[in-house]
Amino acid sequence: MAAGFRSYVWDPCLIVSQIVAVQCVFYLFLAFWVVLVDVWAGSTRSLGQFFHYEELQFVSFKGKITMAAFCLNTLTGAGGLWVIVRRAKQCLDFAATAHLIHLVFCSIYAGFPKSWTWWLLNLACMALMAVMGEFVCMRAELKAIPVSVSSVKSTV
Repeated sequence: MAAGFRSYVWDPCLIVSQIVAVQCVFYLFLAFWVVLVDVWAGSTRSLGQFFHYEELQFVSFKGKITMAAFCLNTLTGAGGLWVIVRRAKQCLDFAATAHLIHLVFCSIYAGFPKSWTWWLLNLACMALMAVMGEFVCMRAELKAIPVSVSSVKSTV
């Protein structure tokens, strides 16, 4: 294959480092949003808000604000995809990978999630993160490339 604009080269180190970076952004900003909504609501913080599926409930106020933190995290997750991945066609892959790794961590921490609320929230957040990430990456990819006219000499 001839080298061209954005030719794809298999680079496992790059892919693994992008996965780790997206996961770090995912948890760093999830912690930020959880702390922010907990301080706003006057609620106590716990590690269970991240990983315990029973914490995400519609019936309790703490469950609702934790779900709001997960939803706000899709915004910063999409921004992380834009900064780290920069390819619209890879946003779904990285968003799904981040949420799959989150599922593994949740399963290790509290057992396999058995709550429909947990599954619906995480699937919706994954979809929103992927779509918003694709949107911002696509806007960046479609930006016009500036061409300077000063380099062309006038012969008139």
